[in-house]
Amino acid sequence: MEKIRILLCCGGGFSSGMLAQKSRKAANKAGLNASVEARSESQVSEYLDKIDVLLLGPHYERNLNNFSKLAAPFNVPVAVIPKEIYGMIDGEKLLEFALSLVEHKER
Repeated sequence: MEKIRILLCCGGGFSSGMLAQKSRKAANKAGLNASVEARSESQVSEYLDKIDVLLLGPHYERNLNNFSKLAAPFNVPVAVIPKEIYGMIDGEKLLEFALSLVEHKER
């Protein structure tokens, strides 16, 4: 499998950075080639041509349509991170969630 590139959109907060770090560890443990980065809302457009999936922090749920429109020309799926994954900072579950979105895109 080629490298999966995941971008988390956050307000530059601590939680998203920790979630990205735990997801990278989960990917390494599973033997997956993955890049997981957390960036602020203002930086998202700089990465759309370089990522496979864009995940939004739950606090950006109201902006899902705007991000989806922004990502559509790049064929990048966009989803809101489920609150239970975000709240528990569960890197393994986030990785599973992201992979399911990428697999769905490829069908």
